[in-house]
Amino acid sequence: MEQVKPNPANSSPQTPLSFLEKAATVFGDCPSIIYNDTTYNWSQTHRRCLQLACSLSSLGITRGDVVSIIAPNIPAMYEVHFAVPFTAAILNTINTRLDARTVSVLLQHCQSKLLFVDYLLRSLASKPSLSSHPTPNLAKKGDPGFKWIRPKSEWDPIVLNYTSGTTSAPKGVVHCHRGIYSMVVDTLIDWSVPKQPVYLWTLAMFHASGWCLPWGIAAAGGTNICLRKFDASIIYALIRKHGVTHMCGAPVVLNMLSNSPNNKPLKNPVHILTAGAPPPAPVLLRTELMGFMSVTAERARLKARQGVKVGASSEVDVVDPESGVSVKRDGSSLGEIVLRGGSVMVGYLKDPIGTRKCLTQEGWFYTGDVGVMHPDGYLEIKDRSKDVIISGGENLSSVEVESVLYTNPAINEAAVVARPDEYWGETPCAFVSFKAGLIRKPTEKEIIQYCRAKLPHYMVPKTVVFQEELPKTSTGKIQKFVLREVAKSMGSSRLSRL
Repeated sequence: MEQVKPNPANSSPQTPLSFLEKAATVFGDCPSIIYNDTTYNWSQTHRRCLQLACSLSSLGITRGDVVSIIAPNIPAMYEVHFAVPFTAAILNTINTRLDARTVSVLLQHCQSKLLFVDYLLRSLASKPSLSSHPTPNLAKKGDPGFKWIRPKSEWDPIVLNYTSGTTSAPKGVVHCHRGIYSMVVDTLIDWSVPKQPVYLWTLAMFHASGWCLPWGIAAAGGTNICLRKFDASIIYALIRKHGVTHMCGAPVVLNMLSNSPNNKPLKNPVHILTAGAPPPAPVLLRTELMGFMSVTAERARLKARQGVKVGASSEVDVVDPESGVSVKRDGSSLGEIVLRGGSVMVGYLKDPIGTRKCLTQEGWFYTGDVGVMHPDGYLEIKDRSKDVIISGGENLSSVEVESVLYTNPAINEAAVVARPDEYWGETPCAFVSFKAGLIRKPTEKEIIQYCRAKLPHYMVPKTVVFQEELPKTSTGKIQKFVLREVAKSMGSSRLSRL
């Protein structure tokens, strides 16, 4: 057996770029991208990506360069996910909701060599490198016979994504070909995606590489329904027009869809993959009753758990952050969620200290999420470590309180943070917005009484603040750090010891 060793015939680096070649061969005449009145098939998409890659190479883009793009979910945004790494360069998709100053900082940090900018977003780029070379022209001028450059190693970087900066300055997250390939395969298997799904792009492709589905839909030979702007009425119209079978979105997206006046029951079910924050069970139930899924309240509660490890994660655990020892699998012992496996990032760009803090020598990635492990082996995220409320020595999950608030039919959005308290140290402070068109809005006292009937006394919000809309990050997550500052500015509460 010692004489049997790897050689080039059996050790070619795994890369998600190979999925496009398969799609062009197997599903060549099938639709790949639909955007308004424009439709491409997989043979055309393959050719356009090769032509764009050729044009990029002619401009001097080469291995290890960073190429950035600021664009919504349009065909060009999809195509660069293949065309840029076809040149062995690294793709950097930039959040379209950022301001020009932040965009400039990110471009300088990653030393981007080239920048694509959507024509409606030019104000975000002080020096749009491709202002005279729009993407469609580059895709037409290049050689369709271009031989794309394969990675030397599957550990070569393929994408650079910046975090939203909810708890600190944005970090540049680097992923390799191997990691993306693993995530694509795992997602398709665990989500049970069939061949040729019809996928609606309600998830921004700039957000964590669209959860790797730009490459995943190619692997499945599916149809990408592109969407420039997120609007509930448009989404429902596209679902019905194109027979959408799959879509993704953070819980905030599901909440918006369930509260839309267009939320009539769907004729055919649409499979939803949600992540980015712990999904409140009431929100899951409302979307499922609309036809996206059809389950009971009990199943919705179970689905609010975040599941088990997938194939690319060799291990997932919940540990005491101080000792690193696993907590009890009792569904109540809190700890930090850690994991290891092929899907974990390579590291943070130009941040060795930050990389060492979360990628430990013991071989674990510390996520910063607080969770519990249930006896059945299922993981449940309870909070971000910075969002846990410590009241009278008890660790209180803001997510659990928010889940109860979402069951109130008058509440549209809810977030719970810590407010200083003279006796308990901290108490829960709830920020809520109401649904539109209410004849009568509940009072603070009524909201508190509502929670008291459903929660242990120590978990009940002691303060309720009403806002028209809760502040959100550029990726749609509620900005709890902003709300914490508001709660602090209110001063310490002076509540009864009971």
